[in-house]
Amino acid sequence: MSKVWFITGSNSGLGRALAEAVLATGDHVVATARHVGKLAGLPAFPVQLDVTDPASVRAAVDAAIGEFGRIDVLVNNAGHGLIGALEELSDAQSRSVLETNVFGVLAVTRAVLPHLRARRGGHIVQMSSVGGVVGNPGHALYAASKFALEGMSEALAGEVAPLGIRVTIVEPGPFRTDFAGRSMTFADPIADYRDTPAGALRERFSAQDGVQPNDPARAAAAIIAAVDDEKSPLRLPLGAEAVDRIRAKLTNQLADMERWTPADVRLPGI
Repeated sequence: MSKVWFITGSNSGLGRALAEAVLATGDHVVATARHVGKLAGLPAFPVQLDVTDPASVRAAVDAAIGEFGRIDVLVNNAGHGLIGALEELSDAQSRSVLETNVFGVLAVTRAVLPHLRARRGGHIVQMSSVGGVVGNPGHALYAASKFALEGMSEALAGEVAPLGIRVTIVEPGPFRTDFAGRSMTFADPIADYRDTPAGALRERFSAQDGVQPNDPARAAAAIIAAVDDEKSPLRLPLGAEAVDRIRAKLTNQLADMERWTPADVRLPGI
C-alpha cells in the first residue's frame, strides 16, 4: 500500500526535494506551505499551513485526513535560521525562530499523533541540523531551537515506540537549498564581533547561498530509505560535513567526560 506523507515547508529546499522524490516512488504527498501558490508544479495535494497558527495546523491536518483518510509519515521540515552573535539578536527575532522551529513542530506533531496512535503505526521525521548537535558561534538561537527539537524528539521516540510509531531526527549539513538565502535572517551586527567566529559565520553564510556542496535529491533519497527500513535510526546525519563535525563533537565530549569526571563521582550510589 502506498504511504501518505504530510510534509511541512514543501515549497522549497529539502522539503520540495523530498516531496518530489516521494511522489516519484508512487506515494502520496500532502504538500504544505504558508502560501500554496508556491507549490505550483508539484503534483501533490496542496494545503495552506502556517505552523505558528494553531487553527491553521488543525485545518491542514483535517484536510489531509479528509482527502486520504490517514497520514503515514509526518515530516516537520518548515523552519528558518537566524545569524548573529547572541548579543546582536533582538527579542522578536529570537522568538520568531523558536515559534517556528520548536513550537510549530510541537503543534503539528501533537495534531497528527492522535491519528498515528489510532492506527498503531506511522513515522515522524524531524528535520534538525548538524546545528542541533554542534552549536556554532553566531548561530546561537538556531542551535537553541534545534537542540530543543532533538531533546523533544528523543523523548518522543521513547513515548511512542510502544504504540508502533517511529521517530527519526535528520541532521543535514550544507545542502544546496535557499536556507542560507531566503530562509535566513541576519541580526544587526555589532562591530566588536566582526573579527570573531560569529562574524566569520555571518560572512560564510552570506557567501554560500546556492553553492553548498551537497545535493538535496540525495538527502531526500536517504530519508525515504530510512522511513522504508524497519530498523530506521533515531538520528540520521546527512552529508560528509555533518558526519565529520558530529563525530568530532561527540569524540571531544566523551574525552572531556573521561578526563574531568572525578573517580569518586563514578562510584555506585553517588
